[in-house]
Amino acid sequence: MVTSSSSVPRLVVAAPSSGSGKTTVATGLMAALTARGLAVSPHKVGPDYIDPGYHALATGRVGRNLDAYLCGPELIGPLFAHGARGCGIAVVEGVMGLYDGAAGEGELASTAQVAKLLRAPVVLVVDASSQSRSVAALVHGFASWDPEVRVGGVILNKVASDRHEALLREALESAGVPVLGVLRRAPQVDTPSRHLGLVPVAERRDAAVEAVAAMAAQVAAGCDLEALVALARGAGSLPGAAWDAGEALVSSPPPPLPVPSPGAAPPDPPPAPNGPRPRTPPGSSSREVPPDRPVVALAGGAAFTFSYAEHSELLAAAGAEVVTFDPLRDEELPEGTRGLVIGGGFPEVYAAELSANEPLRKAVAGLALGGAPVAAECAGLLYLCRELDGLPMCGVLDASARMSERLTLGYRDAVAVADSALAAAGTRMRGHEFHRTVVEPGAGAAPAWGMRAPERRVEGFVQRGVHASYLHTHWASEPGVARRFVERCRTS
Repeated sequence: MVTSSSSVPRLVVAAPSSGSGKTTVATGLMAALTARGLAVSPHKVGPDYIDPGYHALATGRVGRNLDAYLCGPELIGPLFAHGARGCGIAVVEGVMGLYDGAAGEGELASTAQVAKLLRAPVVLVVDASSQSRSVAALVHGFASWDPEVRVGGVILNKVASDRHEALLREALESAGVPVLGVLRRAPQVDTPSRHLGLVPVAERRDAAVEAVAAMAAQVAAGCDLEALVALARGAGSLPGAAWDAGEALVSSPPPPLPVPSPGAAPPDPPPAPNGPRPRTPPGSSSREVPPDRPVVALAGGAAFTFSYAEHSELLAAAGAEVVTFDPLRDEELPEGTRGLVIGGGFPEVYAAELSANEPLRKAVAGLALGGAPVAAECAGLLYLCRELDGLPMCGVLDASARMSERLTLGYRDAVAVADSALAAAGTRMRGHEFHRTVVEPGAGAAPAWGMRAPERRVEGFVQRGVHASYLHTHWASEPGVARRFVERCRTS
């Protein structure tokens, strides 16, 4: 039976702290329930791009993020319902500790806040490797801290032996929270990490498949799946409609028209559907495309794995034909490309291969220097630089990038400094930075963003049609940026 998205059974997998085993349990649970024939909707609290890749592998569905800082609390329910359409159950993996949110913002963007917004019960994953009776005090504290958060059960992770399990269960009887699973130490389900966390699925496909299968087997053997499904069915109904890209665009303000320079000829109007075809921009092939549906190339592959699914959905709803390409393998941009979106990822890991693909670097440079709209975030920014760790990149920006020992991490409150193909000057958006690289200089003559919090500074580059920055944003919070970008693709 297909359940409507507003009442789909759901639960949130949380933990007292990072490193407790949330990803193992959440991914394993998703895969185990999928193996039982359920259509599982996978979600991740926060801005993380990597875990949703493992969720997608476990369920066969797109992993989606629920971030109350980037999108606002009011969009959590609608975005969840959008992703959960047609599903029989949803599993939401939390972030950090259950009550940890955006620094200095109280509960904002915490797993607890998202659980309350979704009216979903919480399963607490506890690393029990160094405790016995104390587990009861820990669980009692988390279950009673916020009466609006319903901790419906505990999964004990890294349990050493039958004796250890017996001591933990005895202690938890007094806490009043049922034990829904016990997992022993199992190194075979570990996934490798590096400077920004787990290695993405796209970089280790076969090994990732094996890891997800091992997680599923461990969860199926150690957890009471029937009890977990029953708990999920106790979630309350969500009010309101599911988010829809087309409706979001209709309700967002229209993009301002381009302002011509003094003395310059006004821009040509968009051609009529049956009128002349647009010119093919430099760097692309000669295929003609309908002028009312411009091709927007979206970077993908192992080097560019960070992208929110809603971005391509908004671009398509705005009238673009979104075509994914792999900068590691493809020597040309997709036919008829009129705009380019390069999200985040790990270009520093693949710098040599990206540099060796000179034909594509030249195609990207030709497109950008010809004035076509280009939106680049973090990894995309590095790719557009003159060089990365001494290796030639696209050379669109007169800047160099290099690896750094310092991790830059955190939410940002930003405002667009300059008019660009992505945002009108003065547009306020919230974003997230997460990188161990440095770009010098850090901003161009026309910066992309002025950071309002936690520190005041300018960052990024706006030149011709290019908007390049370290800041990751979620376009569902400001759908007009997608419409503005596609409109610029039509008229550039």
